[in-house]
Amino acid sequence: MAKESFDFVSANSKYVFNTYGRAPIMLVEGKGVRVKDSEGHEYLDFIGGLAACPLGHAHPVLVEAICEQAKKLIHVSNIFHIQPQIELARLLTGNSFADKAFFCNSGAEANEGAIKLTRKFFNDRGENDKYHIITMENSFHGRTLATLAATGQTKYRNGFEPHMPGFSHVPFGDYIALEDAFTENTAAVMIEPIQGEGGVRIPASDYLPKVRKLCDDKGSLLIFDEVQTGMGRTGRLFAYENFGVEPDIMTLAKGLAGGVPIGALLATDRVADAFKPGNHASTFGGNPLASAAGVAVLSEILSKGFLDRVCIMGGYLRSRLQDVAAEHKIIREVRGMGLIQAIDLNMPCADIVTVMRESGVLVNCTADTALRFLPPLIVSGPDIDEMITILEAVLTKVTV
Repeated sequence: MAKESFDFVSANSKYVFNTYGRAPIMLVEGKGVRVKDSEGHEYLDFIGGLAACPLGHAHPVLVEAICEQAKKLIHVSNIFHIQPQIELARLLTGNSFADKAFFCNSGAEANEGAIKLTRKFFNDRGENDKYHIITMENSFHGRTLATLAATGQTKYRNGFEPHMPGFSHVPFGDYIALEDAFTENTAAVMIEPIQGEGGVRIPASDYLPKVRKLCDDKGSLLIFDEVQTGMGRTGRLFAYENFGVEPDIMTLAKGLAGGVPIGALLATDRVADAFKPGNHASTFGGNPLASAAGVAVLSEILSKGFLDRVCIMGGYLRSRLQDVAAEHKIIREVRGMGLIQAIDLNMPCADIVTVMRESGVLVNCTADTALRFLPPLIVSGPDIDEMITILEAVLTKVTV
């Protein structure tokens, strides 16, 4: 008797919370920059797990690291020392501004940790009234109650009132508005060096240096949320390196372990020392499996020529998108840095995402009109050319 098939896609709505507007396909396999769905259709993946797959899919270095660690030890409590965690912390701090790293499970948790660390830092100094954090309009910092309050998009906060107090939002890139928002209670500015969810927006070259000086002058901390832009996405290991400034605190997640859930909170010793045993914790944070994956991913990104190639491919992707923009008036602007790029359209892009998927390319829409491209960092020139050919055909189809 033939085994009865089970329709997982249809069953999703019965068994899983309805919190995602899912595409009507189920991805089951991937290799490099390509994935396959349960029906055998292949796609070029220019979403890359929302920047969580810098090495693409089934990368042999990452697969081997996960398998080898799983054979030895998957999880132990953080009440013990964890060798891969220490190795990952050493790599992160040795290649950044930071002195210490704390590990958790996601970007939201990392940002939550940054908020707690900021408050604890000033509390230890006897400045209990320093709790106010300024963030940017159109920012995205997570889905917990605190990180929702920090997020500068009302569409994510609606329905979760009352909002946690202590946050205010100013326009991204507007230095005067930021300066005017400071009060005697301002503890920190929390900012994405490049807004990802906000539509891939890049500030003027002098903006972040001015923010750094303002925080120093006011005695406040500077927090960089690099959950999406970290781990080589811009052609530098961290996006802040493109702007010539360093934060006091930085958050990471997404690409840190190539798709294995992990987040990290990095800080200088001056700030990190505010956390003492019992102040903050995470059961699964930096466990042996996730940390081993992180070591493998970071080691690969730091290998000779890797980031140089990201810069080259990022420049090529941008130039090809600019070529498309020159031929299609629907495109208002090309924005991005490295392999985080977007074309801003003069119409909503949700339907274009659908047609692109039906044509064999996965991309996503953010800020309603920005078609965002986040391919694995191993993407090649021919991969980009193939995507561009399909994009041009789709744009022609939807604008005729």
